[in-house]
Amino acid sequence: MISFTVMAITFGVVFLAELPDKTALAGLMLGARYRASFVFAGVAAAFAVHVALAIAAGSVLTLLPHRLVQAVVGLLFLAGALMLLMKKDDGAGEEIKAPADQSFWKVSGAGFMLILVAEFGDLTQIMTANLAARYDNPVSVGLGAVLALWAVAAIGILGGRTLMRYVPLRLITRVAAVLMLALAGFSLYEALAG
Repeated sequence: MISFTVMAITFGVVFLAELPDKTALAGLMLGARYRASFVFAGVAAAFAVHVALAIAAGSVLTLLPHRLVQAVVGLLFLAGALMLLMKKDDGAGEEIKAPADQSFWKVSGAGFMLILVAEFGDLTQIMTANLAARYDNPVSVGLGAVLALWAVAAIGILGGRTLMRYVPLRLITRVAAVLMLALAGFSLYEALAG
């Protein structure tokens, strides 16, 4: 059964964590050079693959004792929050090699491969697995995570520069870290209280 509450929580956590990530900048760079719909198709497909892998990993975690899972999830959220708080703003990012022609398959393939490689084992993939284990609702977590990642990709591709003029990247990172600290505290409390 789909839980809109779990979807909303997952969307918020994943969205805030992914927004300051380098892949949003990569999407922006690809979107500036190529047709946005072609770029988005490839990026969206890669994010769907990552969410499916994360949900599978999180579903395996639900087979472990509940208190142990809550403790592990809490510690992983804490680690994620610390990673965000200690993250340095490195600025421009990496140069992306663009395909020579602008056919759908070349452009979407470049977007797919870029995200598939760059996001493997990324913080948002780990967080999605944690949320799947925490809520034991893979469909709701999967939908929330994939919609959040697609939203960030669309923002990055269509208007990342405009957003960054109004909302500083540091603020977005801090909000994501505070949200993860709250989830870590809640998970650790549940692990200790039983």
